[in-house]
Amino acid sequence: MKMESNNELEDDLRPEYDFSKMQGGVRGKYAERYRTGTNVVLLDPDVAQAFPTSDSVNEALRLLMQIAQRQKLNTSLEPTS
Repeated sequence: MKMESNNELEDDLRPEYDFSKMQGGVRGKYAERYRTGTNVVLLDPDVAQAFPTSDSVNEALRLLMQIAQRQKLNTSLEPTS
């Protein structure tokens, strides 16, 4: 059974907060800077258990990159028939 959604939002903002008198506010002023410096990746629980810190994830990925690079070099050096 579906629950009925209440489309009306309750205004729980206190009357003493009058943002119309606020000067110089810019919406999203730092959004681009935040987006540029953030790279969030969600790990599945089993992966997060194996790699509990960001340092361990980075180390594993760097090792994987080295292996892939070596594999690429070995493949390009093999003689073709």
